[in-house]
Amino acid sequence: MAEIILRTTELTKKYNNKAVVDNLNLEIHRGEIFGLLGPNGAGKSTTMNMICSIIRPTVGEIELFGKDLRKQKKEVITKIGYIPQELAIHGNLKAWENVELFTSLYGVKGNALKKAVDDSLEYVGLLDHRQEFAKHFSGGMKRRLNIACALGHQPELLIFDEPTVGIDPQSRNFILDKIKESNEKGATVIYTSHYMEEVESICTRIGIMDNGKMIACGTSQELKKLVNGDADNITLEEVFLTLTGKKLRDYAE
Repeated sequence: MAEIILRTTELTKKYNNKAVVDNLNLEIHRGEIFGLLGPNGAGKSTTMNMICSIIRPTVGEIELFGKDLRKQKKEVITKIGYIPQELAIHGNLKAWENVELFTSLYGVKGNALKKAVDDSLEYVGLLDHRQEFAKHFSGGMKRRLNIACALGHQPELLIFDEPTVGIDPQSRNFILDKIKESNEKGATVIYTSHYMEEVESICTRIGIMDNGKMIACGTSQELKKLVNGDADNITLEEVFLTLTGKKLRDYAE
């Protein structure tokens, strides 16, 4: 069994006494692409924000790379690259300046920083646009720059939170291909989405969240067999409908 690099224990986040994430117990192994599937409001983004230490849990524990996130945050946070749903780039900065800004926050300096910036921009197909201001980029290019900003410090765990919302099919396919390529190069990936076909196409395991709870977890085939013994005669969408009583596509943007 591969090393567990992320473990949550009874992870809970409440707002106004309402649990947005409710007693979440999750294990993710090194080398996985773990898909987190659920409608808007299921608790996916809140979970990712707690893992990245952007917000604090109400109760529960998060263990990353074998260390307690609360006690050893500085030791583990540099191993994470977070690509949020909302674009975290600065329109009035050039492409290279955006990547340099975020990469330098992790202590990368000098020639190593310059190389990291160029490598990240080349990886997402934007090296020829390094001198252009981000505000002039198309939606798909902004999404790719968003990814480049999270790659410069060479994180071991990549967290993608709805990275393909509102972009064209070509850019969507490019991003999905790069996620698979990053995984093949050694990164563990958490991929949150409410686009079922994306999750099924790239993820090795899938968790289904609803109302803050993890209601099922396994490979695509395991989830299908959970609902129907003949996995070939049921879609993941039908699995979701059976387990939640909802149609996921109703929540797609």
